[in-house]
Amino acid sequence: MKLSARNVLKGKVVSVEKGATTAHVKIEIASGQTVTSAITNESVDTLGLKVGSEAYAVIKSSDVIIAVD
Repeated sequence: MKLSARNVLKGKVVSVEKGATTAHVKIEIASGQTVTSAITNESVDTLGLKVGSEAYAVIKSSDVIIAVD
């Protein structure tokens, strides 16, 4: 994976809370430090995000984007 974003934080998914169309995904990047992103429910399913899975928080400008290998 190659990205133009400079801030890529690897961590583990600790929470996935789905709403009607949008989910809030929390990734623990260090002990007690989490990053939260709001993404579509479809993206959660496509990426296979679930508690315990590894993922990346990709921070570009004001957006936090979730990525997996």
